[in-house]
Amino acid sequence: MLGNIVEHVLTRSVRDAAAVLDAVSGPAPGDRFAAPPPRRPFREEVGADTGCLRVGFVRHDPLLRGCREIRPGVRDADPASAAAVEDTARLLESLGHVVEESYPAALDGPTGLGGPRAIIAASELAARVDAWGARAGREPGPDDLEPATWVLVTEGRRYSAVDVENACHRLVTGVRPIRQWWVGGFDLLLTPATNGIPPAVAAFAELGLAARNWQLAEAFGLYTVPYSFTGQPAISLPAGVVDGMPIGIQLVADYGREDVLIRVAAQLEEARPWADQWPPVS
Repeated sequence: MLGNIVEHVLTRSVRDAAAVLDAVSGPAPGDRFAAPPPRRPFREEVGADTGCLRVGFVRHDPLLRGCREIRPGVRDADPASAAAVEDTARLLESLGHVVEESYPAALDGPTGLGGPRAIIAASELAARVDAWGARAGREPGPDDLEPATWVLVTEGRRYSAVDVENACHRLVTGVRPIRQWWVGGFDLLLTPATNGIPPAVAAFAELGLAARNWQLAEAFGLYTVPYSFTGQPAISLPAGVVDGMPIGIQLVADYGREDVLIRVAAQLEEARPWADQWPPVS
């Protein structure tokens, strides 16, 4: 799917994440794409030896530069995100891995994850909403969806088939070279999971819909979205608390290497457990 939805689960342990992945992985009839089958059950990778891995990390998000092409003034990466990455890089090094500051050079180029991705996401969202309307027997309207979603649906309906085809071509040719970094010898990429700590809901209350969509994407999407399109497995893990709010990091493995991802995630969980960390209830 090339829209704005990713379906999976939120778990409190790597073991549970692996168990769920065992239960739901594998192609379904009619799937256009399928990931390689695992070498063994994912659950068996929890606690398995990781070996010495080569890990690259990035403190900033190269895609922020690309976003400035379509929205000047996008803010730089949050210092809290960079600090979380640096702390995790030190922890990985202490666990015996080779860690260096490096990331896919293709992320600095014309990835297509700016304007072209926005065209694809909005047009696919519009198509899905129309499909839901057909199942319901009536045309959906603004009262059926959240305001920000309805704005994207309206926008998506304006694009022609030629617009979408051109956007898909630019996106595919832009993201394809990203994976070369892993093929070149790296096992994992370490990045922030979000651009700073989670923003308060009240911070969006007075924003217009367009600004709200951009700030949500800027906070939650910029670090994670490239690998939704390259098809690579990634996992977000807790990395600490800043000003009472959680902050996370992301690990990205090569295509089909969920096993490496789960092993290292479990290693980090054992070295710095997070299961007993709960936010104050208000």
